[in-house]
Amino acid sequence: MRAREPGAPTTVGGDLGDLLVMWVGFPLLGGALGGRLPMVADWVAGLPWAPVQGWFELVAGLPYRRALVGGLLLGMLAGLLLAHVGTRERLIVTVDRGGVRLRRDGVDRELARRTVTAVFVDRKELVLLGPAGAELARERSDLSGRRLGDAFREHGWPWQDGDPHRDTYRRWVAGLPELPPGADPLLGARQRAVEAGRQRDARELRGELARLGVVVRDEGRRQYWRTVPLPREETPHGR
Repeated sequence: MRAREPGAPTTVGGDLGDLLVMWVGFPLLGGALGGRLPMVADWVAGLPWAPVQGWFELVAGLPYRRALVGGLLLGMLAGLLLAHVGTRERLIVTVDRGGVRLRRDGVDRELARRTVTAVFVDRKELVLLGPAGAELARERSDLSGRRLGDAFREHGWPWQDGDPHRDTYRRWVAGLPELPPGADPLLGARQRAVEAGRQRDARELRGELARLGVVVRDEGRRQYWRTVPLPREETPHGR
């Protein structure tokens, strides 16, 4: 195996082993589960509360060999679909001394080293903070915290063992007077998105709150918040 040159970028994520697990392991597991479908179809079809009961009745009425092949193929197809989604949604982090690139779903986001004051993992989320504690990025992933820490430290980034602002967060409840104007309804909308599992909406509302100087972190379905100073607007020349 060829050694990596000193100072060369370090990439965490996108390993061959992860791809093998997804593209080989998921279809095999799906096929194994699908192969058991003929064994349980007749039993499930007899349950009055079972969903898609007619579909299980159809499977139970097929010859066993045909139902077995169909279950295997459907299970493997489901595994391939899951592998496709997992491949697109995985986070790939590439870091060097000048900056970091965060890639997800074919989209790159780059941050310069000079803009980052702290990097850490908050449970399963990689977080990068800017001046005054504002969040520059918060990305959920299953990447190893140890590998991420080694990669950032190797290139001289300010890696932290935890959130340096954790003690400043407060739990959100509706109607808090300390929040900036407009933040409370946004947090209410985001709470509903979190409870409904609408991750894209929750992410977009996090961005809207950041524009108001509010940083949000989640613990389960509970929201916690803190405020950061907003950057001063530039004064036009001659004013």
